[in-house]
Amino acid sequence: MSSSLRVIFAGTPEFAVPALEALVGSKHRVVAVYTQPDRPAGRGRELKQSAVKQRALEHGIPREQPLTLRDPQAVAHLATYTPDVMVVVAYGLILPQAVLDIPRLGCVNIHGSLLPRWRGAAPIQRAVLAGDATSGVSIMRMEAGLDTGPVLLMRSLELAAHETSATLHDKLASLGAESLLESLAGLADGTLVATPQPAEGVTYAAKLRKEEALLDWSQSAAAIDRLVRGLNPWPAAETLLHGQQLKIWEAAPVSIETPQAPGTVLSAGATGWMVATGHQILNITRVQLAGRKAMAAGDFANAHAVAGAVLGK
Repeated sequence: MSSSLRVIFAGTPEFAVPALEALVGSKHRVVAVYTQPDRPAGRGRELKQSAVKQRALEHGIPREQPLTLRDPQAVAHLATYTPDVMVVVAYGLILPQAVLDIPRLGCVNIHGSLLPRWRGAAPIQRAVLAGDATSGVSIMRMEAGLDTGPVLLMRSLELAAHETSATLHDKLASLGAESLLESLAGLADGTLVATPQPAEGVTYAAKLRKEEALLDWSQSAAAIDRLVRGLNPWPAAETLLHGQQLKIWEAAPVSIETPQAPGTVLSAGATGWMVATGHQILNITRVQLAGRKAMAAGDFANAHAVAGAVLGK
């Protein structure tokens, strides 16, 4: 039977919470939680605690929120926790070699892709945007490079036909938490050996930019559909309707060709808006006008002139 480990957990967003909860519910002891400093958020710009900090407070776990881990004093303080292992999940700070060297069993990371595909900041979104059929999580030994460390364990899943970044995020967060406990058991008893990542198949998941949200109706319906799903929940695909910003939350390609100009709303009814694209038709089913709540596209069409409009203008 594997032994109990002293764990430092480093994470910040909601994606990291299931892994923290899994550790808290296990035989391992979380001796400290490292997370990003509280930052202004919302219209009032009030300081907001990270999702991980909120959960750590609930469990009474010591919290650390350094601005950087490159400060020798911060490194020395981390070492006082004498961790066996440091678990890192979307923490947001670079771990220098001095920190990587502290835990007896090293630092491990839950990464939301099947490495070496989609190294970097936005692996979940890039998988959806690229139309990948499969995704998964990699439990990786951390080293100085960007997601280049050897992999301890990998678990995959198939993407659903209408998978969004939001739904895939939740699936991978749960899968990562399960895989983490399996990995720690293998680390503790010495039965799990890390495998170097192959040199082939490396891709990089660049951070999402808001500029990517603007739809180009000359693209195919399938490509626009992937963009709508990949940018849900942020920054959300958008276009113009009569000069006003309109977010597109849900849509699906339809295998019908049309001679109409891309962006033309061919019809708008209870089942959605049929819109011409560069190849085939896109059926838009959920929209949101700037400053308003999201709603079914059919309900929106009951109150606004939509049929015959050209989106993007």
